[in-house]
Amino acid sequence: MFNQALSPWTMPAWPHFGLESDVRPALARAMAGGRPSVLASLYAVDGAAPLGEGAQMLFDGGWQAGFLSGGCVEGDVALHAAQAAEDGRPRRLVYGRGGPADIQLLCGSRIELLLERIAPGDPAAERLVALGQARRMALWLTDGERRLCLAEGDDEATVPPDLRRTLDRAHQSPIPAGHTDAAVYRRYAPPFRLVVVGGDPTTLAIARLAADAGFDTALVRPKGPAEPPPIAGVRYFRGAVAEAFSDLGLDPWTAVAVATHDLIIDHDALALALPSPAGYVGALGSRRRLPERLDRLRAGGLSEAEVARLKAPIGLDIGARSPWQIAVSVVAEAIQALQAAEARRVWPGVLERA
Repeated sequence: MFNQALSPWTMPAWPHFGLESDVRPALARAMAGGRPSVLASLYAVDGAAPLGEGAQMLFDGGWQAGFLSGGCVEGDVALHAAQAAEDGRPRRLVYGRGGPADIQLLCGSRIELLLERIAPGDPAAERLVALGQARRMALWLTDGERRLCLAEGDDEATVPPDLRRTLDRAHQSPIPAGHTDAAVYRRYAPPFRLVVVGGDPTTLAIARLAADAGFDTALVRPKGPAEPPPIAGVRYFRGAVAEAFSDLGLDPWTAVAVATHDLIIDHDALALALPSPAGYVGALGSRRRLPERLDRLRAGGLSEAEVARLKAPIGLDIGARSPWQIAVSVVAEAIQALQAAEARRVWPGVLERA
């Protein structure tokens, strides 16, 4: 039986686990290690909640990732997760109104969670991880025991009738998670990515902050030094911008920040990024030189709609001056743009650029 005092599922003193809000990497680690895990999904909110529908945690008996309520319920969820891992039965939990009296949500809301045990080699879980690595959207359908992971273009006629009702709900709502009486859905976008072009201190600050914020981050510096930038978790490209963008593949979940101070490289990067599906494109530079830059893009064949996508000068207007301040403004603007697009998306995820 589960022994709380001896359990490796006990929550650590500092909630560092919550810094990894995307649980797919933790799920991949658990499966690669042959460890069962328990996925906790917040699928309904009545009131306010820190992350809202779609928040998740993953527990594998020695590691946690993600968070649900900012600290109000995570410890209790961990206890239920340990029990679910032991007996394999799913749990539906309620906190706040209608939940345990000794667990209070300071926001006064009600949240509902599903806990499900994921065995190593689970086909739906393996596909969820693979689709994320391939930068494809995924839809998770589950009743806690039966689960499916769909990609765009899959034959939905094969979905069982009770899960089909939940699939229909996902088709109708831009909310990333929801439910019917029978099952729960959770939509997954590819991880947000930021590609920064340049090599000065501001470029390094943008790349480092983006990586710390959970972006899949790449730094492009044509003819740059052979050694990579001293930033963990950042891919480095020192060839031509066109080669880097081709290798990366700019998609709707990619933000591009151009900050080289080289007019030719800047122009080449923008001429490639603006017609692409990238969800955000911004450029560092003065307002005074902006009309000249835009005219050159038009002369190169870009349409007015493509030119209008450019965010310049780059970043939210917070009065930033130092590299770190500019990085905060740029990463915040990229998050704003990418999240706004996600807020309009339903399943499947086809979305025209705003």
